[in-house]
Amino acid sequence: MKRTVASLAVVAAVIVLGLAARVEAQRPSTAAQGAPSIVEGRGGAQTPPRPPRAAAPIDLTGYWVSIVTQDWRWRMVTPAKGDYLGIPITPEARKVADAWDPAKDEAAGEQCKSYGAPALMMVPGRLRISWQDDTTLKVETDAGTQTRVLHFGDYKPPPDTARSWQGVSVAQWQTPRPNVPLIFRPANRTADAPQVRPTGGSLRVVTTNLRAGYLRKNGVPYSENTVLTEHWDLYARSNGEQWLTISQQIEDPQYLRTPRLAAPLFKKEPDGAKWEPTACSSRW
Repeated sequence: MKRTVASLAVVAAVIVLGLAARVEAQRPSTAAQGAPSIVEGRGGAQTPPRPPRAAAPIDLTGYWVSIVTQDWRWRMVTPAKGDYLGIPITPEARKVADAWDPAKDEAAGEQCKSYGAPALMMVPGRLRISWQDDTTLKVETDAGTQTRVLHFGDYKPPPDTARSWQGVSVAQWQTPRPNVPLIFRPANRTADAPQVRPTGGSLRVVTTNLRAGYLRKNGVPYSENTVLTEHWDLYARSNGEQWLTISQQIEDPQYLRTPRLAAPLFKKEPDGAKWEPTACSSRW
């Protein structure tokens, strides 16, 4: 009887050790848990990860022109005072918008209130995108002569960074691109491109530290606590054109009842021949 009990104890110990070894083998490594990764080259040599410019899964550089499909009548002309259709504003936001006075904005030198990051990509015009350095992407607009600076990596602005129209934007490449909601797919389904899908990866951008401004030219407000989240995606059409969709989610608990969704669309141009910088305007 004692031999039988001893034998069973040995078998149980072997099983426990085997299970422990299996769990240890399946446990993710330190690198997989978020520690800085090092890429091993040939011969075991270690090389650092490529900088964001070299690692870009898509090329966003060049000149792009707006294709105005979404919200055409609020983008191509200045909406009338009180026309807030399509934006889920709060009662507080309505009071602010009802007091909109472009002359007052001009007198205060705030003609750029409708050119802040949450509204800028919806302003018809052109983009000029270039790399400022290996970790910083620069996005310039000819409408309002604005510049957005997209910082890659674990960017932390200085503590005394002032709020601005374009705020602080932190970017990262996403490969593969997460599923694209139908609302964010470009409205360009034609006979030659019935099923348009993004190519390569995606650029995710989160913008904060904003100066309060307008979502629309007619005074629909967003607060300084607004958070803008974007996905920048490239689409190749069968006719050779490249299109860019910037899927936006604008969150502002003060002035929006629910997040505002928008998807401004752009087409790539061969060069900057039509680039025409213009100043901010409170009325147009």
